Amino acid sequence: MMVVLLGATTLVLVAVAPWVLSAAAGGKNLKSPQKVEVDIIDDNFILRWNRSDESVGNVTFSFDYQKTGMDNWIKLSGCQNITSTKCNFSSLKLNVYEEIKLRIRAEKENTSSWYEVDSFTPFRKAQIGPPEVHLEAEDKAIVIHISPGTKDSVMWALDGLSFTYSLVIWKNSSGVEERIENIYSRHKIYKLSPETTYCLKVKAALLTSWKIGVYSPVHCIKTTVENELPPPENIEVSVQNQNYVLKWDYTYANMTFQVQWLHLYFRRPSAFLKRNPGNHLYKWKQIPDCENVKTTQCVFPQNVFQKGIYLLRVQASDGNNTSFWSEEIKFDTEIQAFLLPPVFNIRSLSDSFHIYIGAPKQSGNTPVIQDYPLIYEIIFWENTSNAERKIIEKKTDVTVPNLKPLTVYCVKARAHTMDEKLNKSSVFSDAVCEKTKPGNTSKIWLIVGICIALFALPFVIYAAKVFLRCINYVFFPSLKPSSSIDEYFSEQPLKNLLLSTSEEQIEKCFIIENISTIATVEETNQTDEDHKKYSSQTSQDSGNYSNEDESESKTSEELQQDFV
Repeated sequence: MMVVLLGATTLVLVAVAPWVLSAAAGGKNLKSPQKVEVDIIDDNFILRWNRSDESVGNVTFSFDYQKTGMDNWIKLSGCQNITSTKCNFSSLKLNVYEEIKLRIRAEKENTSSWYEVDSFTPFRKAQIGPPEVHLEAEDKAIVIHISPGTKDSVMWALDGLSFTYSLVIWKNSSGVEERIENIYSRHKIYKLSPETTYCLKVKAALLTSWKIGVYSPVHCIKTTVENELPPPENIEVSVQNQNYVLKWDYTYANMTFQVQWLHLYFRRPSAFLKRNPGNHLYKWKQIPDCENVKTTQCVFPQNVFQKGIYLLRVQASDGNNTSFWSEEIKFDTEIQAFLLPPVFNIRSLSDSFHIYIGAPKQSGNTPVIQDYPLIYEIIFWENTSNAERKIIEKKTDVTVPNLKPLTVYCVKARAHTMDEKLNKSSVFSDAVCEKTKPGNTSKIWLIVGICIALFALPFVIYAAKVFLRCINYVFFPSLKPSSSIDEYFSEQPLKNLLLSTSEEQIEKCFIIENISTIATVEETNQTDEDHKKYSSQTSQDSGNYSNEDESESKTSEELQQDFV
């Protein structure tokens, strides 16, 4: 019997052994997790992944991380021996601008190979979470206070003041949505209906990093009963001498008004004096000399405000009854105090002006620095006419076209802010008058005249020479030789000058020794071109000689008479 039992037991063990060995060896066959995703919303770091083999139970997962420049791997806190396919490692203190790398493996009796996740930078991968929203209701308005979803966020520590927001609002009864873009951490929606429920949702954006967040949960609020006293309207600020003048309109008379201001930092409406929405009401301050005002305006000195951007609002009261605050207006001290008329120079052409606009000058000839965009209104007219023409330009180099040549035009200009909400303008500058230059027709005639003069110059020179020759002939005649010499030269044919030396003529030579004695020697031309020979009655002197036909010779006595 014992032998039979032992045999059976041995058979059971032999049958079970392959299954046990297979189970023990199962750890070696664990597959690595796949499709690991990293989700970062604000300061929340979440990891998700897929299991490779759902049939294997009791498997855990662990993560390691590695920073840039490190060779060793570090265990990721919060993501060790995780039984689910999700873990949170938000408690890990990381530099959100530094690149990190992750890896994961499955674990049971044995472990799988590591699955590495592509390296990433937390800030670049992070998304903006839904903002926190706080609402306040009035009879015809809703005040919205917005703040980032994570207070004192590490992820957005350097961008906390750069958030802008957009919202969608609708009447709860209709569902017709209205979108409002690029609002800031405090916004007021006007012109709503009293005793009406409105719902809205808000999302944040970082335009500098091209990041847009997700919408907040829907918030609803009901406006109050319409107030007996309406709020003041049409608030405007102007500058007179060294004071600001604040004016508004109101329906009823015999009312008392007060004015409050809110300072905005860095010329940006997102950075308020205090960022806690719950304490927002304590940010508004009373303007001196604008409390319990009986008129619809108040005057206060410019030194009340330092350079910056402010919000202003007005409230009306009649005894114990008070209105809601008016619509807030933005007030920029630099624009209000230093929006001076522009300075410009004019360069005239034949049919246009080139106008170069510069910054206005303060006392001491120092240019005013205006770091806000302006547009320029330029008015010009003929000096002899009152018909004005206008040009609106954003640039400072302006061309005024279609002008008449040789005409006096006058120009004046003023500056406007490009922000339509401010809607502020400077006064016009002093008029500057300038005369346009001659047109192209005058230039053409000038060129034609020069060409004609150059073409006629040779004729003028020739005529002058002829005229001078006539003058010399009339007033300065040349000396005439004696009649016999004149006859000689006049009868000399011109062709003699062109004869070759082979056709020499008979020459006569007149030798004058004394005035009373003249000898004439005639010499006949030899056909064989012999040398000429001359003789004289004296051996003391030799005279001039000339060629002449033998038939035309004269006696020495006739010549002597001619000389006498």
